[in-house]
Amino acid sequence: MLALLAVVTRSAAAQATQQSSRDPVSGSSLGQNFPNPFNPETTIPFSVGGAPNCSDLGRQYRVSLKIYNVLAQLVATPVLQGGSASVAGGQPLAGVLLTCGQYTAYWDGKYLNNGREVASGVYMYRLEVDGKAIIRKMIVMK
Repeated sequence: MLALLAVVTRSAAAQATQQSSRDPVSGSSLGQNFPNPFNPETTIPFSVGGAPNCSDLGRQYRVSLKIYNVLAQLVATPVLQGGSASVAGGQPLAGVLLTCGQYTAYWDGKYLNNGREVASGVYMYRLEVDGKAIIRKMIVMK
């Protein structure tokens, strides 16, 4: 747990000033959530496979997006907003297969396990595409 927290904190701090973080290997990117700070809901833009300049349009990527608190505990799994050709909108982004493209995730600001609104504070969100991760931070302000 502590190792994940160290990785999350260091990565988020390094990326906080960038508009979008891109993984050079997969070409995927993770944008800053909007609005930030937010209350009670937010959207998270991300792209998969180098979009909009996709070189392999038919390839599918295994994608997960998860939100953690500063103790590296899983808080929530956002849902895909709008859907895609292979995945319906509203589906949790937990190991779904997506093709190259630009997407938006939605989080209602609630805990995964009990449906209550999360407390004010800093949270990390982690996009994983085919085993490669990008991490950013967001702020909930009540």
